[in-house]
Amino acid sequence: MRLERVAAHVPMGARLADIGSDHGYLPVALMRRGLIEAAVAGEVAVTPFQSAVRTVHENGFGRQITVRLANGLAAIEPPDRITAISVCGMGGKTIRDILDSGKAHLTGQERLILQPNGGEQPLRHWLMNNDYRILCEEMLREKRFDYEIIVAERTGPVPYTAEQLYFGPLHMQARSPAFLLKWQRLLSLKKRTLTNFSRARRAVPQEKLQEMARQIEWIVTLLDGPADTQASTCAE
Repeated sequence: MRLERVAAHVPMGARLADIGSDHGYLPVALMRRGLIEAAVAGEVAVTPFQSAVRTVHENGFGRQITVRLANGLAAIEPPDRITAISVCGMGGKTIRDILDSGKAHLTGQERLILQPNGGEQPLRHWLMNNDYRILCEEMLREKRFDYEIIVAERTGPVPYTAEQLYFGPLHMQARSPAFLLKWQRLLSLKKRTLTNFSRARRAVPQEKLQEMARQIEWIVTLLDGPADTQASTCAE
């Protein structure tokens, strides 16, 4: 389901770079459906690189999909003329680091389709600090885990508030059932954590306590807000 939702955000006719492609399932699926023009599948580890090579060739896409053993965005070369980049299934901080260390491989014209496994806040910080506007945010729950998809394009400076970076600006507008359920669960968890901090034998730094209390306040305010069933998780 996660890959299906990521695929839905890849523009028709895109030249895709799938970073951390694993078995190469995403570019192969998109190519089989005739939705992309070409793709690069990048992998930093040898075993998944070999799996991606096998998947691509078994499906007869050796000419349309290039599989490269490379670290992050180093898999992208200028002749690829990439128009969309997907990075899925890693922590948000890891995705942020991949984007930051690979800036030289970005033209600023690519659509970024990112699916972090947690750590969304630092990833959104990087997007804002590098002039990327968040176009879509999507949340789904799969096998007892909450997953987010963030779609962004570089448009120029976009100021987001601390709360928007924490929750996601479009999530806050749409307030989808999956989004609210996630934060209901996290509110209970954070309240228990704060209680455990107060009972801890070793003193917890005051800054950490204040940050946890602030997050709890934000979540309570969010959950008390009105539902907006008409809002979209994609910017107009």
